[in-house]
Amino acid sequence: MAQFVAMLLILVSSSLLAAPILILGDSLSAAYGIPENEGWVNLLRQKLPQHTLINGSVSGETSAGALRRLPALLDSAAPELVFIELGGNDGLRGFPTQQLERNLTQIIKLSQERGALILLSEIMIPPNYGSRYAKQFTQVYQDIAKKQQVTLVPFFMQDIVTNADLMQNDSIHPNAKAQPQIASFIQPWLLGEL
Repeated sequence: MAQFVAMLLILVSSSLLAAPILILGDSLSAAYGIPENEGWVNLLRQKLPQHTLINGSVSGETSAGALRRLPALLDSAAPELVFIELGGNDGLRGFPTQQLERNLTQIIKLSQERGALILLSEIMIPPNYGSRYAKQFTQVYQDIAKKQQVTLVPFFMQDIVTNADLMQNDSIHPNAKAQPQIASFIQPWLLGEL
């Protein structure tokens, strides 16, 4: 009996240690253009062995695409925390900001219904899309965070995108050298929620 109790305690403690975190993003989180093991999500896996990081990010993903994939991801991952990094591709395609707000709000609500905590990453688009649209786009994230009462994480690319040494040749995606900086930026936000 004592051996059974000891095994049960080990199982319970290991399940508590492996708090699943779902990263739901696009190419900025999917290690686009670099080896996957060098991406910031994998670097965080190494820094946070007590957590299980599931990378549900897909290059080119829109908020609508992620919303369609979300139920299956929630079923398989059962995350305690969902880090949402979406919207860049919506903005680059000029999608209406109301559509982005609807999709992100639905992603948050579905995740919360499964008991997950939420971190919403702010996303910014290049100013060449027009200052009015860029401002409306950024405002979406502030409005959602306020309405849904979730934590808004500042855009992790803000200091990287201005440094050519940290960017790929397309001037959109961070290179391998930028990944440790992104991981270090995001780590305290994840730990602060759990």
